[in-house]
Amino acid sequence: MILADPQTREEWLECRRQGIGGSDAACIVGENPWKSTVQLWREKTGKTIPEDIGDKPAVRFGKEAEAHIRALFLLTYPEYSCEYHEFRMYANACHPWLYATLDGELTDADGRRGILEIKTTTIQTAKQWGEWGFRREHPEDKIPQHYYIQVLHQFLACEWAEYAELFAHIRWHKADDVRATLRKYRIDRRSSQTQADMKWLEKRETAFWKMVQDGTEPPYLLPEI
Repeated sequence: MILADPQTREEWLECRRQGIGGSDAACIVGENPWKSTVQLWREKTGKTIPEDIGDKPAVRFGKEAEAHIRALFLLTYPEYSCEYHEFRMYANACHPWLYATLDGELTDADGRRGILEIKTTTIQTAKQWGEWGFRREHPEDKIPQHYYIQVLHQFLACEWAEYAELFAHIRWHKADDVRATLRKYRIDRRSSQTQADMKWLEKRETAFWKMVQDGTEPPYLLPEI
């Protein structure tokens, strides 16, 4: 269901404080590299104000590149059509506090609806190469765990979505050059693994939101090193 359709960023920011969005999901299960579970809980309970990261170079690059990457996705995969609503918020029917704002709403040639998730990232460590499946000795088609969790969350919020296409613009530095590649990853909602992971995430998010409502501080979780 559509939870809200804000018309400005300020309205959208106010709405997102009242629930859990896709960028929050990895925090809740300790898989966000930049924010802990406790930090998120303090923000959702109003004890602290979230940092405005809009002016950080990586965030600004991603925001400005998004429209171009979305257009490139549609040029590369013309079997899809795409609707884009910058501030629209979808919510789970049973958990209206669980919402998602999408980078695109896809429809394929067979009329099936799905999610477009756009990512921009710069690889700086060997660990990041592995997270994206770039290690030559073990090539894999995979994405970082925190991005996968975000897609699971979007499936929970968007009950109409049958699949997600994650389209990533990946940069790295070699000597004085900046190199880049584009990769597409498909996640099928109907797979048994996805279904099991969605149930696991829903349980964890429900428990976290109850802690927000009760004022009970959650355990301090961070990704494993």
